[in-house]
Amino acid sequence: MQEKVDVTIIGAGSAGLSALRQVQKYTDNYIMVDHGPLGTKCARIGCMPSKVLISVAKDYHRRSVFDSEGIRGADQLKADIPAVMRHVRSLRDRFASAMVTATKHRAGDRLITGKAEIIAPNHLRVGDKEIETDSIIIAAGARPKVPDDWRVFGDRILTSDNIFEQEDLPRRIAVVGLGPIGLELGQSLSRLGLEITGFDMIESVGTITDPEINSEYLRILRKEFPIHLGAAVELREKNQSLLVKGPDVETIVDAAIVAAGVQPDLRGLGLENLGITLDKRGMPSFNADTMQIADLPVFIAGDTNGCRPILHEALDEGYIAGRNSSSNKAECYCRRTPLTIVFSDPEIALVGWTREQLENDKKTFVVGRADFAQQSRAKLEMRNQGLLHIYVDSKTAEILGAELICPGGEHLAHQLALAGQQKLSIFDVLQMPFYHPTIEEGLRTALQDAAKQLSDRHKSPALSLCGNCPETPLC
Repeated sequence: MQEKVDVTIIGAGSAGLSALRQVQKYTDNYIMVDHGPLGTKCARIGCMPSKVLISVAKDYHRRSVFDSEGIRGADQLKADIPAVMRHVRSLRDRFASAMVTATKHRAGDRLITGKAEIIAPNHLRVGDKEIETDSIIIAAGARPKVPDDWRVFGDRILTSDNIFEQEDLPRRIAVVGLGPIGLELGQSLSRLGLEITGFDMIESVGTITDPEINSEYLRILRKEFPIHLGAAVELREKNQSLLVKGPDVETIVDAAIVAAGVQPDLRGLGLENLGITLDKRGMPSFNADTMQIADLPVFIAGDTNGCRPILHEALDEGYIAGRNSSSNKAECYCRRTPLTIVFSDPEIALVGWTREQLENDKKTFVVGRADFAQQSRAKLEMRNQGLLHIYVDSKTAEILGAELICPGGEHLAHQLALAGQQKLSIFDVLQMPFYHPTIEEGLRTALQDAAKQLSDRHKSPALSLCGNCPETPLC
C-alpha cells in the first residue's frame, strides 16, 4: 500500500503537535505517525507528574516550621508513600488524558499508530504502508540514558519513564545524576521520608555554572540529604540490594534513580538512509534557526535534536519546522532568551547568558548580587536562603543573563528573561515599581548592586518628571 502526502510528522509530542498546527495552515494532505503512548512526555512522565510530587513534598516539609509558628502536632504527620503515588498518578492521568483527546482531535484520521522508518528523504515506511512525502518533520522525542550494564538490575533501576508507575517506593534510594530531574526527584523523596543519597560525576548540580551560586546551593541541599560529587560510580549486586561504589564512598540502597540525562530517541528511524554524515551518536547536523537537516526537505525538532530539551523550546522548534516544511525556502527564526528553571527548593534558574558562557566568550561584565538570607519577604515566610547573580554588560549596562537560587525564583527568572529579550538596561528595570514586601525586592537589590559598580560610567536616572503643568496631578 502506498500513499503520497505533502508533510509527514514523526512524533505526536509537544514539538510534533506544534508543527502540526502550522502544517494545517498550508495543507490537509499530511500524516502524523506515533508509536504511542499518546499524551506527550510532559503530561505523562515529565513536567506534570514531577510537579505534583514536588508540591506534595513541599507541603509535608513545611511541617518543620509549624511548631515555631505556634502550630502544634506536626510530629504526628506521616507521608503515606503509596497514597502519594496514587495522588500523583491521578492528577497525571487527567493531564495525559486531556492531551490524548487534544491530539486525536487535532490530527483526526491523519494520525497513524506505528513506527516510522525513513527509507530516503522523501520516502518512509510505517508497517506495511509505503509513504511518499514532500517533507519530513522528525519530532520523536528522547529517552533516559541508562548504562547498558545496569539494565540487569531490572525494576530496581528507576527513571523518569517508570518512577511514577511505582505503587510504592523502597526506603533507600540512590539518585545518580543531579541535573534538573535528579534534583527534583531526589529532594522531593527525601522530604517525604526516604533515605536519599545523591551522586554526580561533575562538581556542579542543576545546570548551575556560577561557582558561588553552586557552592551555596550545595550548602543548602546537603542539609537535607548526602551528596557525593566529582566521580563516576559503579553499581553492583550485594545481598539482594545494590551497592553504589565511588572512589571514596560506598552506599547500600534498594533502588537507583538514574537521572544522567536523556538521549534522542533515534531507534529504528533510519537516519542513515538520508545520505548524509551522522555523528557518533547517530545524529545529523542541522540548523538551529531553521530546524533543517543539511539541505534536505527534512526537519528535526524538540528533544530529538538534543539542542534545548525544554517544553517551550520544543514548541518553538515545532513551529519553525512546521512553517519551513511547507515553504520553498527555509527561513531563519529568532530564538527566545534562554530560560531554564529547576523546581527544587530553593528554585534554580538560569536566564540568558550563563556565567560560564560569558567568561568563555571573554565578555566584560559586572555581577549584581542579592543574598536572600535577610530578604524581608523570604524571612517572614521562613524560607530565607539563596543567592541571585545578575550579569550586566560593563559598557551598556544591559542585562546579559542571571543565575539564581531563591524562593520564587521562577517568577524572578521570567522578569529577567523579559528584560533580556527586550535588551533592557538595569536602569530601565529599576524604574519599574517594586512592591513591598515582595520577593521581587531581592531583584531590585541585585540591580542596585550592579548600578553602584557602574556609577563611574552611568548615571542612575531618578523618577521622571511629569510633563503636565503644575496644577495637574502627577501622572
